[in-house]
Amino acid sequence: METIRIDILNPKAKALLKDLANLDLIRIRKEDSENAFSEVLKKFRSKSNEAPSLEEITKEVEAVRKARYEK
Repeated sequence: METIRIDILNPKAKALLKDLANLDLIRIRKEDSENAFSEVLKKFRSKSNEAPSLEEITKEVEAVRKARYEK
């Protein structure tokens, strides 16, 4: 079995995918965004020697917010 992620651009494509699922040719599953986020966190944390401090996190969040509101 091979798993791929598809971005549907046209609603007709979704109908085609549903037809394929009804024929038991494919299986459609919704991605659990919380689980996907947890996996990304684990991946980043495994590559880091130490976790960032609360001050570092706050500084980064404030920088991103500032850049967003300046637009």
